[in-house]
Amino acid sequence: MADERNLLQTLLDRAGTTYAEQAGIRLKDSPAPLYRLLVLSVLLSTRIKADIAVDAARALADAGMGTPEKMRDASWQDRVDALGRASYKRYDESTATALGDGAELLRREYRDDLRRLRDSADQDPKRIREALTGFPRLGPVGADIFCREAQDVWPELRPAIDGKALDGARRVGLPADPGALARLAPGPELAPLAAALVRVALDKSVADEVRAAA
Repeated sequence: MADERNLLQTLLDRAGTTYAEQAGIRLKDSPAPLYRLLVLSVLLSTRIKADIAVDAARALADAGMGTPEKMRDASWQDRVDALGRASYKRYDESTATALGDGAELLRREYRDDLRRLRDSADQDPKRIREALTGFPRLGPVGADIFCREAQDVWPELRPAIDGKALDGARRVGLPADPGALARLAPGPELAPLAAALVRVALDKSVADEVRAAA
């Protein structure tokens, strides 16, 4: 147990920045940061490098598209241009369309506030995930990303440690069980742990670095 805790702390020290934090999102239970996380989840769920997706999320916000209203007000070309500045080029046109359609769906169904999605799902994790997949280009993978990142502000999602994160746990020699990992966590926050596990799942060199340092 002591070795596992030491390994987990090393993992957090080396790779425990959430993707939301990396994208400049100060995540809290309020409409704007939750919307920015939704956008980030859409961008991360395509087959593109995570760092490029994170840069694209930041570029959209820097261009003034950090709320659903502003995303709707922006032109399709504005969205394409912002994505292009972050080198998010392979999926830029289809993603620009999806983001506009998603912002419209958020207005129509939830009055621009994802907390209403949470309430309409009675704060049930399974129903929250299902509702999230109603957004364009946000399938089960994207819903998992959103829940991993949001679990410390929506605690009913905990422990949101999905298959990709469990792959990371196996890679560094930690228990491949969400409950066991949550019990090993050194504090109340689980989103940094989930992000760290995903990073080592995606990059073997980070996993090797963590194991060597532990």
